[in-house]
Amino acid sequence: MIYPFRFEPNLHSVVWGGQRLTAYKGLPASNEPIGESWEVSAVPSSTSIVANGQLAGRDLVSVINEHPSEILGRAVCEQYHGQLPLLVKFIDAQKDLSIQVHPNDAMAKREHGKMGKSEMWYILDAQPDSFLYAGFNKQITPEEYKAHIKNNTITEVLAKHTVKPGDVFYLPAGRVHAIGAGILLAEVQQSSDVTYRIYDYNRPGLDGKPRELHTELAAKALDFTVLDDYRTDYPDKINRANLVIDSPYFTIRVTESTGPFHRNLLKYDSFVICMCMEGDCRIRVRETGDTIDLPHGNSTLIPAVMADYDIIPIGGKSKTLEAFINNLDRTLAGKVTRFLHIR
Repeated sequence: MIYPFRFEPNLHSVVWGGQRLTAYKGLPASNEPIGESWEVSAVPSSTSIVANGQLAGRDLVSVINEHPSEILGRAVCEQYHGQLPLLVKFIDAQKDLSIQVHPNDAMAKREHGKMGKSEMWYILDAQPDSFLYAGFNKQITPEEYKAHIKNNTITEVLAKHTVKPGDVFYLPAGRVHAIGAGILLAEVQQSSDVTYRIYDYNRPGLDGKPRELHTELAAKALDFTVLDDYRTDYPDKINRANLVIDSPYFTIRVTESTGPFHRNLLKYDSFVICMCMEGDCRIRVRETGDTIDLPHGNSTLIPAVMADYDIIPIGGKSKTLEAFINNLDRTLAGKVTRFLHIR
């Protein structure tokens, strides 16, 4: 009953969305502006539905509830009370997204009874001169922030970044950000739907009404710290599981494979979400022999007990992004256990 899961399409129509995601995922075209594909989600408002195997048609939350430690990993299950802590998406911004910020865990729990929201972006494609906002370009006060909102000048104090495929931005809770028009990206985030919209260019939503702003809550959530560089540098070697981000909330590795590539992540005691970003590939679990095909633009959730697998490119090469929780036991006992291959 446990195997790598694929999921039914979970597309979201938004005012800034475009038409690229259906083609990217190999789905029929839509007349709606599709902005997001929720690849793996346990968010109650839009939970993933299993598309393959014996559990096809079941929602992911109920499946996890029946097999929590096997799917999530024992450490993840204990830390997050049996809930999937990540949400991954593909995003197509045909138009600029709103300027926004997310609360940290403490604020989100206090204000909403939910998890906070730190996230990362991996740029898949960008039209010439496409840009995004991440962080402030100079030090301002909360009072100055509110004045910029009132005067519609908030973008003047945001750090603006022209982007290209392969660029990565880590956005811890509290960092102001917005995706600009013409960008296709992969997003990994904490499993939360809490967003504070700061500025939305005075445009109406799909219902024709102005979208709600959250100026006061955003002021409490914002981190006004200014950095020299907001872009994430990482190694980019072929046939290597390149470490991109290792944060308290998720670890990200990106691999461009030209042949079968072995991945043994059992030591992390975590589920693995694998997103195929370029090319097509097959995931083969070593212990059971289970296989699952991943055309580009598709994703799978690999249960923690099966996190020893091969990534096999189909048609030459593929590029995958893996997201998981780093529960590596760094104590001497943990090192001995791993050396002796004791699970």
